[in-house]
Amino acid sequence: MKTKKLSYIFAALTIFFWGTAASAFKFTLNHFSFIQLLAWSSLFSTLLLLSIILFSGKYRLMSKTSRTELIPSLYLGLLNPFGYYFILLRAYELLPAQVAQPLNFIWPLILVILSVPLLGEKITAKGFFALLVSFGGVILISSEGNISSIEIKSPLGVVLALSSSFIWALYWILNLRNSKLDPVIRLFFNFLFATLYSFTAGLFFVDFWDVNLMGFLGSLYVGSFEMGITFVLWLKALSMAESKAKLSNVIYLVPFVSLVFIHFFVGETIYWTTIVGLLVIVASIMFQQLSSKK
Repeated sequence: MKTKKLSYIFAALTIFFWGTAASAFKFTLNHFSFIQLLAWSSLFSTLLLLSIILFSGKYRLMSKTSRTELIPSLYLGLLNPFGYYFILLRAYELLPAQVAQPLNFIWPLILVILSVPLLGEKITAKGFFALLVSFGGVILISSEGNISSIEIKSPLGVVLALSSSFIWALYWILNLRNSKLDPVIRLFFNFLFATLYSFTAGLFFVDFWDVNLMGFLGSLYVGSFEMGITFVLWLKALSMAESKAKLSNVIYLVPFVSLVFIHFFVGETIYWTTIVGLLVIVASIMFQQLSSKK
């Protein structure tokens, strides 16, 4: 099979699995608290990534990792997955899945904002306009279908969902500066430290050890297909693509696929404001990217 076709197969699997993530979050949060879901899914993801490293023969590279190369994973793992999912999963507890998921998706625009002070890049007038338009989409989504008298039902949930985008964008900027390790090995160490942080944080929650089978199964799915193997599939798709830029654009299908799963598996009636707001955000992201290329 041609490399190009394989790259799109890996990309399609990535879109499918990430498209199910919001529904999996909601399902598991019916059985686990957000900190339980974070801790156990991080552990399952760490074990899965370790298995991938062992079976792919990359354990030889891992054994050569120096202490200096490990240091970035101490704070990168604190940012993502620990900090990112700590905030995001709490947002999912407070908001409908169809609201939390699109609000989290503004991270490409946040990346533009953070690139100014952290990478020394300049934001153009068109880029600034795209940011303003995207926040119009945020307001639409946050209204939960009641645009005539906008009333945000859970301001904390909205703030948390948007904050998770900042953490995700910051994580990827810092990740660019620490790219010496193999990407899968770097992911493994990030998740390993995040698992330690998560179980330590769990000690401060009274219901942390109150576990059940359905919560475990949901965490296993999230750890495998939202956090673990899907990152590897996406990296594989990008490495095999003829044009990384063109392939990267298909990731914008994820929130729309997610809405389908949310409707049929979570049972939420999708608000028209969610669809329109999401279209506004995706359009503003693509407009910003096209204008920056020009």
